[in-house]
Amino acid sequence: MKASDYIADYLVNKEITDVFGYPGGMVTHLMDSLSKYPINSHVTYHEQGAAFAACGYAQESGKVGVAYATSGPGATNLITGICDAYFDSIPTLFITGQVNTFESKGELGVRQRGFQETDIVAIVTPVTKFAAKIEDASKLRWYLDYAFYIASEGRKGPVLLDIPMNIMRSDIDPDTLQGFTAPIYDRGASFDALLRLISQSSRPVILAGSGVKASGASKLLNEVAHKLNIPVVTTMLAVDAPEDSYGFIGAYGSRTANFIVAKSDLVISLGARLDVRQTGADRGNFAPDARIVRVDIDKGELEYKVHPDEIDIHADVKDVLEVLLEAKVQELSGWNAVCRRIRSELEHIDDSLPNRLIKRISEIIPPDSVITTDVGQNQVWIAQSFKVKSGQRIFFSGGHGAMGYSLPASIGCAVSLKDTVYSFSGDGGIQMNIQELQTIAREKLPVKIILLNNSALGMIRHFQEMYFENNYVQTVPDGGYTVPDFGEISRAYKIPYTLVQSIEDIRDDLFSPDGPQFIEVRIDEPTYVFPKLEFGKPNQDQEPLLDRELYDKLMKFDETDIEDM
Repeated sequence: MKASDYIADYLVNKEITDVFGYPGGMVTHLMDSLSKYPINSHVTYHEQGAAFAACGYAQESGKVGVAYATSGPGATNLITGICDAYFDSIPTLFITGQVNTFESKGELGVRQRGFQETDIVAIVTPVTKFAAKIEDASKLRWYLDYAFYIASEGRKGPVLLDIPMNIMRSDIDPDTLQGFTAPIYDRGASFDALLRLISQSSRPVILAGSGVKASGASKLLNEVAHKLNIPVVTTMLAVDAPEDSYGFIGAYGSRTANFIVAKSDLVISLGARLDVRQTGADRGNFAPDARIVRVDIDKGELEYKVHPDEIDIHADVKDVLEVLLEAKVQELSGWNAVCRRIRSELEHIDDSLPNRLIKRISEIIPPDSVITTDVGQNQVWIAQSFKVKSGQRIFFSGGHGAMGYSLPASIGCAVSLKDTVYSFSGDGGIQMNIQELQTIAREKLPVKIILLNNSALGMIRHFQEMYFENNYVQTVPDGGYTVPDFGEISRAYKIPYTLVQSIEDIRDDLFSPDGPQFIEVRIDEPTYVFPKLEFGKPNQDQEPLLDRELYDKLMKFDETDIEDM
């Protein structure tokens, strides 16, 4: 059996039905083999598009997403998607072709010997869970077994196998190949301290991070929150995890969520990294009067402390939530009333036109839909104002923050879902991978592209306004940044086009029933993302600043005020 045929057969046995890639000389054997097996190979128009599509496929399906590319520039073009999978814990397998082993530079001091020879393993090792070059065809099964295991074990993430062309075309005997046996792993975590603190807490809050989604524990989270009556806030990447929450925390987060955390006496952090954008630059200002219990499957994340006395639990979020179902809690009706009052005081303060547009569009997107977002102002507006319905999933490029993610990720989602996907982008992000409109058009994928076009790189323009005396270089038309006629582009790709210029244009029948659609929502500059945290301030004191009387009132407001009302 040819080695590349074995790879294709292996993917079939792993129930991988779709892979993404771009043709190249060193992967021609793999391309040929894939065509002979019940696997759909989706050609994208840039390897970065293939990498993001594999991410979207994995996020929507829960399977390992697979992308391939040839050696040299093909492999290096995958790197942005590999980083995205690494920082956002997405299980993915990247297969790169490599020059024949007899062409490889080996230990020679030359930069390269074979044409397009590049040491991709050395380049991606810091941003993968595992990366290896296969130089012995008899070890192919072991490498594939291990790659699939490690991509999904613990904190999920990307792996890369670099396979020289002569290994791809070599003959092997599948019956003689040795595999990898996965170890039995027990983290041995103790939950006693968490259960004790919950029983003593009068103002607890659950902080749901993307680890809740990665562990498939969103339903369990809702059961725990409902049974224990504990308020829930989220990180940006997990806004779709709870059925009901007070919004996401952090620099661009909900004022309500930030106030609730500031007033809590116990923060139960489930699969959240608690980085600077979530806690603020001065980590001591985050939940200053609270004990923090952090649950994370990645032990390394627990080393980055928020409070010196925090309690760390190295465990799967799902296991902890199952324990919490049996937790004993105090009477929390007063605390919940305080949280609701804070929301009623703050929920209409930051209500810009883009936020209202997102809210209106979200009203007509049906339940159980998949939504992808890009990076920039559009991402934050969606996290702030999209009204999540039952079963909806929203996927972001979070830790890596890669512009150009949404469009190709929506392709992977649509291929897996076999149903409509709603892809939000800004005018900057969509141009990063605009070539993937051809993938959508060619396969007639039901992707509804919603472009929020303010003809500017709005988030960076805002920074220039704040810190560079309005020197809008490279971010607005007068500074050298321009956008094309997106209607003409849509027509060139033969994708139906709709123009939205006001909220009134967003009718209930905005989305066509079938196939792809390009919807351009024009927004006049300047646009802003508010609320926004000034560096060094506590999370709840965001810009534009609240009236000091209201701020002080909310900080002092407690259960006794509820009783007196």
